[in-house]
Amino acid sequence: MINSVVLMGRLVADPELRTTTTGKSVCTFRIAVDRSYVRQGEQRQADFITCVAWEQTGNFISRYFTKGSMIAVTGSIQTRNYEDKTGAKRTAFEVNVREASFCGSKAETGAGSYNQSAPAAPAQAPAYQSAAVNDFEEITDDEDLPF
Repeated sequence: MINSVVLMGRLVADPELRTTTTGKSVCTFRIAVDRSYVRQGEQRQADFITCVAWEQTGNFISRYFTKGSMIAVTGSIQTRNYEDKTGAKRTAFEVNVREASFCGSKAETGAGSYNQSAPAAPAQAPAYQSAAVNDFEEITDDEDLPF
């Protein structure tokens, strides 16, 4: 089975960070995602999607994103049942966010992303060893070449 979601849109309000009774942090937010198809003479439509991010991912989102920020999220769709104030049974569809990334301009949002499933590796330039020109031997016989 596959349950994978990738969305990019703008936050419609500031993210809300709360703590559960067990001490876990959870961030809820909604993003507006434009639909790709527009009928001629009509305005572009958007879908408003509720997202939930837990622990470090939620802390990251609540710290660095605000209303109007462009965000890219990956995760999965989850449903939950509840009763509203009138006692009617309802079903909520939410995106359980595993990873969130900046996708606006650098001046607008900064740069970076946070992936809950893998800790970030320290940013270090790879070390390369340089070679002298005379370290390479020219191949003059092309009969053994595979191409």
